[in-house]
Amino acid sequence: MFKTLFSKMLVTYLSVILGLLLLLGITIGSMFQSQYIFEKEQELNRQAEQIADTVINRYMDDEKRAVAERELLTIASKYDAMIVLRFADDTYGKCVFIDEKSKDKWAGYAEVDISASAAEILSGASSGGLRENPFGDIVDIPVLTLVTPIEDETGNRVAALFLHTDMSHVNASIRQVWMDVVLYCCVAVILAMFAVSYITGKMAKPIVGMNSIVRRFSKGEFDLRAEVNGTDEVAQLAQSFNVMANELNALEGARRSFVANVSHELRSPLTSMRGFLEAMQDGTIPPEEHGKYLDIVVSENKRMIKMVNGLLDLARIESGEYAVKRGNIDINELIARTLITFEARIDTKKINVDLELGGERLFVEADADQIAHVLRNLIDNAIKFTDEGGRISLKTTAEKRLVKVFITDSGTGIAKEDIPHLFDRFYKAEKAHTPCNDSGTGLGLSIVKRIVDQHGQTISVTSELGRGTTFCFTLKRAGDSQGKGSRTLTV
Repeated sequence: MFKTLFSKMLVTYLSVILGLLLLLGITIGSMFQSQYIFEKEQELNRQAEQIADTVINRYMDDEKRAVAERELLTIASKYDAMIVLRFADDTYGKCVFIDEKSKDKWAGYAEVDISASAAEILSGASSGGLRENPFGDIVDIPVLTLVTPIEDETGNRVAALFLHTDMSHVNASIRQVWMDVVLYCCVAVILAMFAVSYITGKMAKPIVGMNSIVRRFSKGEFDLRAEVNGTDEVAQLAQSFNVMANELNALEGARRSFVANVSHELRSPLTSMRGFLEAMQDGTIPPEEHGKYLDIVVSENKRMIKMVNGLLDLARIESGEYAVKRGNIDINELIARTLITFEARIDTKKINVDLELGGERLFVEADADQIAHVLRNLIDNAIKFTDEGGRISLKTTAEKRLVKVFITDSGTGIAKEDIPHLFDRFYKAEKAHTPCNDSGTGLGLSIVKRIVDQHGQTISVTSELGRGTTFCFTLKRAGDSQGKGSRTLTV
């Protein structure tokens, strides 16, 4: 029953609502009952005062006793009560006043011996009070009895008054109130059940839908999306879910494209290498030409190794195997040393290189090996996509807490729609640059992005078709730069 979110929410809400309604019903019923009892008590006290006045002023006067008896009978009839008087003077003894129509109802109370209770009242040992069903074991009807002394002008207790009133009608009214409260609670619970069922159903439906979509995702159906209705938290979750679905769909497309590209990239050199080796083995290629074809085989082998190493590097970075070993390094020196390794390629393409370094020495907190990897990838891309006789610019600027490194080429540029995907995994950057014959694996910029992310920094790219591309990444500055001003070199 409680295995689903819907059932848990439904039972929880209904339990809270039912508990609150019951508490409210009990409170209202108790308030009505207390109010009824309070009003009845006030009424009995007024009757007792009227009876006391009649007893003192008329009943104890022999000439007026008949009038007093009629008054007492009238009071008993009017309030459906029984009046019992026990006088201290044995001359009067015990007097009972009951309406003729109610004699049968009050017969049991009329026969009750009240001598002990009256003696306590008359002696002053008890001041009386309100009693509920004082003789419930004798009489079945519910009775509220007011026991009080009657005093004369001098304060002497001349009689004990037992004023019994029938509570049947009051109890019936209270029971009716309780029945109404229970009825309203039941109606409220039923309405609440429908309302809560509707609300929880509306809340749980999109979650159930998303769960179903996730199950279908596991089967490769990445084109499904959750329905978004409203602006509440569930709708926001659905929107985030759709964003995730779009990312998964894009990632799956990139993965398939990557697998196809890698398969092609591996199959082509392997087929070529096998063909050259078999041709040399069976003599199709004469021995004097073996050297030329072996150079081709070695070149293809190096390209394959580079691709595999790129895959391994990306896997290690994403799995966290590459821990960042931070230290203070001179980024200007690292750029210069890295650039030297590309000297042969730069000379071959007759590329002009501008260096604008912020200070003779500019220290940053970073992993030297990983940042060198970033520089090699970005400089390699700049050279790859710069035409012969073009220009490459490397620049560093120092701010209060950051150092920015800019690498700019004068190549063909990147289309605006391609820029947001440059750092995606498996995205082939040269697809945007459209190189002639130097094909990459689409891993270099993805590796660069993850290395920069590991350092807690950012990398961005700006480009314009036909005008070139600029990559900029930041590093945390380590202390003040040493040296005077900046250096600008042209190679």
